[in-house]
Amino acid sequence: MIKSRFPLLMTLLVFGYAFLYGPIISLIIYSFNESRLVTVWGGWSTKWYGELLHNQQILDAAWLSIKIAAISASFAVVLGTLAALALVRFRRFRGRNLLEIMVAAPLVMPEVIIGLSLLLLFVAMSEWLGWPEGRGQTTIILAHMTFSMAYVTVVVRSRIAHLDRSLEEAAMDLGARPVKVFLTITLPIIAPALMAGWLLAFTLSLDDLVVASFVSGPGSTTLPMVVYSSVRLGVSPQINALATLIVLLVSLAVAIAGYVMYRQEKIRRTEMHPENS
Repeated sequence: MIKSRFPLLMTLLVFGYAFLYGPIISLIIYSFNESRLVTVWGGWSTKWYGELLHNQQILDAAWLSIKIAAISASFAVVLGTLAALALVRFRRFRGRNLLEIMVAAPLVMPEVIIGLSLLLLFVAMSEWLGWPEGRGQTTIILAHMTFSMAYVTVVVRSRIAHLDRSLEEAAMDLGARPVKVFLTITLPIIAPALMAGWLLAFTLSLDDLVVASFVSGPGSTTLPMVVYSSVRLGVSPQINALATLIVLLVSLAVAIAGYVMYRQEKIRRTEMHPENS
């Protein structure tokens, strides 16, 4: 019965992967197209990569997006970890239900609503407090932290919920203080979840267009905004080259993160079961 279904399952698997990765492979191939028209093949060439490296607008937008994504992801990991610890370790406290709702809201709320609400908030804060002064890089970072924190909380919360508390209790029985227990026991165990949350928050920030369009200002144009404005006038081969470089960098980052997580998990299993090593 299983053997008779194997060809069908393999066919569905091939079509599924082709549907997901076929457009990406096509984009990578056409980034080496000689022709200026992206739909007409004119031979192999790398000239669009050279022109991309001389396009200062795209380079500035890419650097700004990477910087915003790194800062917002780092703060989102800190805040998301604190929220996850509060929800898992403290079962009853005033405001828990409100915190649960606040964590879940950005996950299901449309980006247009998030962007508009944050825009109104920043305008009100600027009028009442004098900060932030206008819209720019700071407001984009705050906005990306707001919705990225929710995703980080979900990832880290799941890891903390399945953490073996006996390890922490044993360390405290031996005289370790709570801060030392967290830094030497809890933090290394949940490190893969923190890394996964950081990568997720970084990707969400780097990919965001709708929210950034609401809270950005002059001189704070992110890479998705530049790409969107370029595509509306016609897809340039430079965009294909840029997308290929992003796919390469993201694949490299995911591979490195996966290897680090694998090594940490292997070390943890070896320490817990030394007789099997």
